Amino acid sequence: MIPYSRQELNRDDIDAVLAVLESDFLTQGSVVPAFEAGLADYVGASHGVAVNSATSALHLACLVLGVGAGDRVWTSPVSFVASANCAFYCDATVDFVDIDPATGNMDPGALASKLREADGQGLLPKVIIPVHYAGQPCDMSAIAALAKEYGVRLIEDASHALGASCQGELVGGGCYSDITVFSFHPVKMITTGEGGALVTNDQTLADRARLLRSHGITRDPAFVEHLDQEPWRYAQLELGFNYRMTDVEAALGISQLRRLDQFLSSRRRHANAYLEAFSDGPVTTLQQRPDIESSWHLMSVQVQPDIRGELFRRLRADGIGVNVHYMPIYWQPYYRRLGFSTGYCPGAEQFYHRGISLPLYTQLTEDERQRVVSLVIHHAESLMGHNARSGD
Repeated sequence: MIPYSRQELNRDDIDAVLAVLESDFLTQGSVVPAFEAGLADYVGASHGVAVNSATSALHLACLVLGVGAGDRVWTSPVSFVASANCAFYCDATVDFVDIDPATGNMDPGALASKLREADGQGLLPKVIIPVHYAGQPCDMSAIAALAKEYGVRLIEDASHALGASCQGELVGGGCYSDITVFSFHPVKMITTGEGGALVTNDQTLADRARLLRSHGITRDPAFVEHLDQEPWRYAQLELGFNYRMTDVEAALGISQLRRLDQFLSSRRRHANAYLEAFSDGPVTTLQQRPDIESSWHLMSVQVQPDIRGELFRRLRADGIGVNVHYMPIYWQPYYRRLGFSTGYCPGAEQFYHRGISLPLYTQLTEDERQRVVSLVIHHAESLMGHNARSGD
């Protein structure tokens, strides 16, 4: 089976992890801060806060921006459920802004309309979370301008987009948003096994995120009474969580970060070959804005909705590990029980019915990629021809 994605590990990664396993600190040592500093430096942010998952990072990002009961958070319906669930973790409510089916990203026009309507009703969101689908950054210039106009905070969900850039600025540098979140799951740009991080240029936000990721506990002398006499003391300032990343994971992250540019180059080479192969025919690729450079987390393509299901089954039977990213979040049973229904975001639903994700990862070989292309085109043309004959 050629999977849709997978991690790449080498001897340096293994040795980095072994060095921590043989050290005195498996967690809460010096390696996590080193990884945070390296990540922040790479993307051009002032502060990095590493945690045990991007889900945790999204939760902390909402909390430090003051999201709470009675607040509203808006995000994209075309994402993993964590992009929306984080609002509920804060006792807030969530709503969805439709996407542009040509890109899979939040549509600034749909956002503008929704903000105007919400403003008139006194129901503006506190936070908007654009999702950089498949690694291509959203139109953050337009989204940020709208957020500023209506006084809304921004969290970029860049779980797919470490290393992506827009107009020469790397995602995470903080040009447009308060906080950016990254994922280090094995299928992402780099991996720590599991793990995530938030980056920001606001020290107050970073400091509070660090506090909340570790039970809300501090040993800062400014908050701990009689520390000079009782040095074992600590103070719990808030109700926090155990969202810490281990030093073992961070060591892998540091090693992987050194090869990030190499990983990106490999993904872009494969993606460009896919784009050329599908430039004319039954399969279409997502529009790529000329002023952006995607990190290419996913090779997401679009086919006719009446052939997508059978095409998926045939490719799986041929050993091609295709996938679908994503069914609209609000179609999940949990969200349907909240009152969301079919037709809520037409662009997202159109996108879902046509979408399929093809194998794309750094160790994908040229022969494997060509096999994927050949089988996709063969099966798509066959199915479309069959459907056309059936309609005669």
